[in-house]
Amino acid sequence: MQELTREQQAKRYERIKLIVSISESVLSFLLLVLFLTTGYSAELRDWTHQLTENAYLRFLLFMAVAGFGLSLFTFPFEFYSGFILEHRYQLSNQTLWDWIKEKLKENLVGLAIGLPLALAFYFLLLNYPQSWWFWLSVVIFLFSVLLGRLAPQLIFPLFYKFEPLKDDELLKRMERLAKIGKFDLQGIFRFNMSKDTKKANAAFTGLGKSRRIIIGDTLLENFTHDEIEAVFAHEVGHFVHKHLYRLMAAGTLQTFVGFYLAHLIYWDLLTRMGFTGPADLAALPLIAIILTVYMLLVSPLSNALSRHYERQADLYALRHSSNPRAFASALLKLSEQNLSDKQPHPLVEFFFHSHPSIQKRVKMVEDFLQGKKIEQV
Repeated sequence: MQELTREQQAKRYERIKLIVSISESVLSFLLLVLFLTTGYSAELRDWTHQLTENAYLRFLLFMAVAGFGLSLFTFPFEFYSGFILEHRYQLSNQTLWDWIKEKLKENLVGLAIGLPLALAFYFLLLNYPQSWWFWLSVVIFLFSVLLGRLAPQLIFPLFYKFEPLKDDELLKRMERLAKIGKFDLQGIFRFNMSKDTKKANAAFTGLGKSRRIIIGDTLLENFTHDEIEAVFAHEVGHFVHKHLYRLMAAGTLQTFVGFYLAHLIYWDLLTRMGFTGPADLAALPLIAIILTVYMLLVSPLSNALSRHYERQADLYALRHSSNPRAFASALLKLSEQNLSDKQPHPLVEFFFHSHPSIQKRVKMVEDFLQGKKIEQV
């Protein structure tokens, strides 16, 4: 059997990941619909009423049982995509026990974050049935700001070890770029991405005094200084164009609109489906179903906005890094190391990708180097 080229492997890997992700999403949605329409949600509600008279304990019991049941069906997809597939394509450095520990840690962190939000949601639904959508949107906005401020210092270190970058030459280059972009750099940190994966990445994270650039050791060890500088310039471009704040604003608007539409549709369907009121536990899956459909409709718009911002950051990197050509080689190396499909189908890119394809990004570099006019972004 003829061995697949790296590009063929990337296409197959991305295709399998996409199929698994879509299958998991479809199954989750169908299970929610069946849970609601077959009466199981009503039976679970009645069971919680037999155990306690406290409305919030009933809510937590309902969510715990329903969430656990759903996770039993979706776990095989997560295991296949997150462990088996990554090992099949030699991208993972995790043992099975490492993967299990990381998943447990993720779930515990998710529970710590999600539990207060879930209780806030039910409190608002119980006490402010007509305006819960507005106040919950406000709570989520404030919580996201707080999380953006604290996550780099409190949450990320739970998963990775961070240490200040100690490469003097790289630091000088980055300080130059930060000065050009008027970026008040709070820190440039290296983190041990290699403990989990062979993939490489860098990111601009945090708000205010927690703002920082984080660079995976897999990138630092496999890329030249020119390539790393170009990647860093891309991240500075996100700061200069205020992408983080713009995305937060867009996300906040999306949240307000989504919850408002969910409120209108939810109230319209409650009595038709025989539920006693908005805080009826048996009706809560209906909100999840409505919001799932809403996210399906708006996610292509969110991805289009993200791709637009990525293009802006790419152009900034080309204009301000000392070796623009290195940006193309960095993109190609990232594609090779992360096993990314350089040229996905246009529909796949439109619906699912938050970044332009590698082919389009490299073409932009070539046009820039040839002095061609690049469409303003």
